[in-house]
Amino acid sequence: MLRSQAMKHDLDFDPTYGYDLQKLLTVPAPEGPGDFAGFWRRTYAENAALPIELASREISGNDSFRVFEVEFNSLGTDRLGSGWPADAEPFRTGGWIILPRDGKVERGFVIGHGYGGREAPELSLPAPRAAAIYPCARGFHRSARPELPNTGANHVRFGIESRETYLHRGCVAEIWSAVSALISFAPEAAVKMEYSGSSFGGGIGAMALPWEKRIQRAYLSVPSFGNHPLRVTLKCNGSGESIRLLHRRRPEIMEVLAYFDSATAARHIEIPVLFANALFDPAVPPPGQFAVYNAVTSEKELFVHEAGHFTWPGQAEEDERLNVTVRLWYQRSA
Repeated sequence: MLRSQAMKHDLDFDPTYGYDLQKLLTVPAPEGPGDFAGFWRRTYAENAALPIELASREISGNDSFRVFEVEFNSLGTDRLGSGWPADAEPFRTGGWIILPRDGKVERGFVIGHGYGGREAPELSLPAPRAAAIYPCARGFHRSARPELPNTGANHVRFGIESRETYLHRGCVAEIWSAVSALISFAPEAAVKMEYSGSSFGGGIGAMALPWEKRIQRAYLSVPSFGNHPLRVTLKCNGSGESIRLLHRRRPEIMEVLAYFDSATAARHIEIPVLFANALFDPAVPPPGQFAVYNAVTSEKELFVHEAGHFTWPGQAEEDERLNVTVRLWYQRSA
């Protein structure tokens, strides 16, 4: 059924890529470079050395939440763009923080977004008495800059000349800084700090989680950037297609991408993670998603989507089942 609908959407490839669930559960994660962990620990230390300098102002909320626009420091642009000034200031990441109206905070959420960016925070959370921060990845919405791309196809290639300048390095650092920003704003959130991210936010989250010990539980949905050596062989209509075509001309980019493989990073995750992976996905090929899931050796749970990044008749019912699963997942840490 889904394949016939894919044809109606003018897709000229099979978004299952010939994998069924059994085969998906065998997709490996690349070992990665020998200094993979060292590179990321150094990046974490560089980011942690920056003063957070949180700025906030309250805007309209609702009956349940107060909402604040926020800006905070993360890894500086001098490390993230070829030819940018060496004395550049730390990057000012924008986003939002929401707090319960009654002021009762017992946990915190850092919530990533997909490659469409985020125009506003969601005023609902999967657990009560929680505060949350919604950072915008650099280049998007409240973190937009004239010199940075705001489309997935261009963003995913920006700074790919080296591991130091690749834009994803800064996007990962923003997750860590968002943890610091939320704790600075609502110290009680540090007691139970959790992460949630989908697609782009799922892949960036998988890269961030191993090195951020303040996050205790996570939910990753249809995570991107898993198993780059395999991804560059799979046609798609997401940001991976931009990398696949670039790789044809410049195969040397794989040396940089090896440090930004969410499946390789997932080998180092030590906290419980809930995954929602798709069997059929034209934007983020399922083999890459499952490479991330398969690599995790800590406690994990899998919700299997029939389709990701795709509208289909049973989607609403499936989404409701997933919402229940996510709420139950976070209740385990209550």
